[in-house]
Amino acid sequence: MLRKEILAGIFGLVAILGSAVLRGQQLAATPPISSEAHEFPIALRQNVIAGATPVGTKVQAKLVVATLVDSVVIPRDAVLSGEVTESAAKSASEPSRLAIRMDSAQWKKGSTPIKAYLTGWYYPPEPIADQKLSYQPADAAQSPRNWNGAGTYPDANNPASQPFPGRDSNKDQGPETASPASNISKHRLLIKNVDATRHDDGAVTLTSTHANIKLDKITTYVLSGGGVPR
Repeated sequence: MLRKEILAGIFGLVAILGSAVLRGQQLAATPPISSEAHEFPIALRQNVIAGATPVGTKVQAKLVVATLVDSVVIPRDAVLSGEVTESAAKSASEPSRLAIRMDSAQWKKGSTPIKAYLTGWYYPPEPIADQKLSYQPADAAQSPRNWNGAGTYPDANNPASQPFPGRDSNKDQGPETASPASNISKHRLLIKNVDATRHDDGAVTLTSTHANIKLDKITTYVLSGGGVPR
């Protein structure tokens, strides 16, 4: 009787250990879930200059492209708010330093907390295609003589004859279509003479040994919520 109880206990222990080993193998075979960096192409609402803009200065920016974050779509033109966390001018022995952290995004129908940092990337504007600005009539090429400026001329009452948009051409356009940063390139570039360093807490610091780092309101910069984009 005792021998049967001992054997039953051994078999039970083996079963428990075997189950634990199998579960451990399954967990080891499952790769960890990777978190992709969230990118926020933004246009600043104010100029920021390393050393001249103090640490703690509140900054805002408009989101240029709608971005999905944790199943929440932050729409284009949402306002991102944050502050300057590092700001130092270049010296003879130290580089210029600048860091910006954004903490929230707000738009017309909602808001969400975020944690995104300025990176060393930016999106250049798309090159403007050549435009024909001649007032020459369309049939001038078939004319037996060169067009001398007489004849058809842009008519204010005929929009089709005007080489430039009319006064009311932007009348129905909302703020999104009027955004100055809407025509950006699909390929980002590194800011010249600027290095980016990511810290253990995810923060990013920009440095430059060339000159003081200056950010303007025209360029489309890149914030990252999951490390420095590559």
